[in-house]
Amino acid sequence: MTTRQPKVHTQLGRTAVQIFAANDRMNQVLIEHLDPAAWRAKPPAKPPGNVRSIAAIFTHMHNVRTKWVRLTAPHLKVPPQLNRAHCTPQQARAGLAESAARCAEMLAEALGGGPGDSGARIEKFHRDGWAKPWPAGPEMLCYMLAHEAHHRGQVLMLAHQLGFPLPTEVMSGIWNWEKLWKECGSPAGPGHNS
Repeated sequence: MTTRQPKVHTQLGRTAVQIFAANDRMNQVLIEHLDPAAWRAKPPAKPPGNVRSIAAIFTHMHNVRTKWVRLTAPHLKVPPQLNRAHCTPQQARAGLAESAARCAEMLAEALGGGPGDSGARIEKFHRDGWAKPWPAGPEMLCYMLAHEAHHRGQVLMLAHQLGFPLPTEVMSGIWNWEKLWKECGSPAGPGHNS
C-alpha cells in the first residue's frame, strides 16, 4: 500500500493556482464574446430532459465553486450564490471572478502554494455533501477543471445550436494557454516558474 506524502511540493500549488486562473479566463472570454441574445435563449424544440440556458450553466458553475469553498475551506470568505433566473452576463463575470479567486486560495492552501506557505491548511476536498471527501491533492484540481470544461463544452454547443456560434478565433483562443496565462499575470507561460 502506498501512502500520500503529507505535504505537497509548493510548486504544484503555485501551478494549480495559475491553471485555475487560466481556466476561469476561458469562462470570462466566452461570456465576453457571447451574443447577449444567447444568454437566456432556449432551444426551439426541447430535447428529452432538462436543458439549462447558458445563463443557468454559468451560474451553476459559480454556485458549485461556492459549495467547494464552503465545504472544503469554510475559513475563506464564501462568495454569494448567483440566481440563474435573474443573473446578467456582467453579474456572472463578476461572480465567477470572485469564486475563482476563492478557489485559487483554496487550491494554494490545499496544495501548499500560498503566500508564506507553512504547510497545507486543507487536508480534504469536499466536492459535495453526499460524496466521500478526498485527500487534498492533484485530483482535486483535476475534478474542478473537468467540471468546468464539461460545462464550457455545453455552452459552446448550445450557443451553436441556438444560432449564436462563437467566432472561430474565440473558440481557438480558449486553447491558447500561452496567451491565457499572460492575461492572468504569468508572462512566462505554462511550464515556467513565473
